[in-house]
Amino acid sequence: MDNLSDIRIKESALTERIKAAGKLAVAFSGGVDSTYLLYKAREVLGDDALAVTVRSQVLTEEEFGRTVSFCDKIGAKQEVIDFDVFSVEDFANNPPDRCYNCKKKIFESVLDSARKHGIEQVADGSNVDDQGDYRPGMRALKELGIVSPLKEAGLTKSDIRILSKEAGLDTWDHPSAACLASRFAYGEKITTEGLSRVASAEKFIRDLGFSGIRVRVHGDIARIEVRDTDIAEISSEPVRRKVSEELKRLGFKYVTMDMDGYRTGSMNEAIGK
Repeated sequence: MDNLSDIRIKESALTERIKAAGKLAVAFSGGVDSTYLLYKAREVLGDDALAVTVRSQVLTEEEFGRTVSFCDKIGAKQEVIDFDVFSVEDFANNPPDRCYNCKKKIFESVLDSARKHGIEQVADGSNVDDQGDYRPGMRALKELGIVSPLKEAGLTKSDIRILSKEAGLDTWDHPSAACLASRFAYGEKITTEGLSRVASAEKFIRDLGFSGIRVRVHGDIARIEVRDTDIAEISSEPVRRKVSEELKRLGFKYVTMDMDGYRTGSMNEAIGK
């Protein structure tokens, strides 16, 4: 069986899972995975598919805008929830289980919103690859009964990119997304200003032509992660100087480059997960 045949089997399994739901609310952040899941849910269920987007301080306005545009494009109904992440107990103190506490509160809101529309089942965009890293938020999803059709169908991130490209979705080659809070070292205080600073720093670097980047925060130090193939370019003049000057203007005292390059969940390395 070749890889494409394998993906087709998984795609069929996904279709069957969505169809069995009858009605489905998709927690829609605009990333690669949730975009494909919403597209497929809309294709299979029509108006019985609902996008629920949580607008908060950890989602950039650019990312939020993309969710609205996509829902308009495919004709999907979208419910927007305004959520203050700082209302979550201990969020600002950023303990290792921050994601569990935050995700549980957020998805309780998503469930409430779905039920107001007569929908009992809520799905998130987790895929098979999400099972490897330290992800305390997964426990919250399990406790709340959130389903993960992409993961249940056996789809990997690579599979989803292939299917997204076939479907003509612009997100097929977008870098993986993660909430802005994931940029802060555990125990590092999270503030509204800090979240805004990270968002501005990453946008500046993206606007220079780089993708798949992270600006990690360790006190007044910015640790920049870029793809291995981009390390030489971002470290060369005049790019290096531009990045350093802008990030210092934003409030960082020191600007550093992570020589191991971009990888998801790098903050978890410090806790041995």
